[in-house]
Amino acid sequence: MNAVVTGGTRGIGLAVCKLLYEEGYAVTATYSGDEEAAKAARELLPAVHFVRADAAKEEEMQALLSRFSRIDALVCNAGVDLFSLVQDTSAADFARVMDVNAGGVFFTCKHAVKKMLGGGAIVMVSSVWGEEGGSCESAYSMSKGAVLAFSKALAKELAPSNITVNCVSPGAIDTAMNARLSPEEKRALEEEIPLGRMGTAEEVASAVLFLLKNRYITGQTLGVNGGWRM
Repeated sequence: MNAVVTGGTRGIGLAVCKLLYEEGYAVTATYSGDEEAAKAARELLPAVHFVRADAAKEEEMQALLSRFSRIDALVCNAGVDLFSLVQDTSAADFARVMDVNAGGVFFTCKHAVKKMLGGGAIVMVSSVWGEEGGSCESAYSMSKGAVLAFSKALAKELAPSNITVNCVSPGAIDTAMNARLSPEEKRALEEEIPLGRMGTAEEVASAVLFLLKNRYITGQTLGVNGGWRM
């Protein structure tokens, strides 16, 4: 079985790659340009094929996905964050967030589904902020909300082709994306979470695998947030 994971060299994406490989998938993972992270990922998971391809660039994803005769599982994980007041958000920053987080998912799916007709599974990685919005992360929240809406529409569109489409919606996960938090900010955040801690990339990866394997769940969003949003 062939699996493609975008944004697979660190954090949630890397954990997904590791778990899918352990489950017997032949895994191809993309990254946009961080060669240091890619080198470390290759050393950790030498059996996974890490390919440089920017999810925000349709032509690069099309070229990569065209190489496959068959894709069984697709995980759209590539994403970028933006912490900014709305009045301070530049057009360039807004475009980058939308191009990667929303456009990257759309165009990756556009070309991957051609290789999945007849049966397959897609899981998109959204965010709790896509569900309820995050202060000072309006552009990011907008992009992740778009992913949620797209997943539901695509689930209806692809159901006749036996392709399931679902989302995981992580809350506060202990990855590099949250490294900007000070120890005090992290403690304050954890106090808001019913389970009292941040989640791990591995816990999100297990939710991704669950949705990939279940053939009767589609159009759903699975929160992985420690009870932060119920």
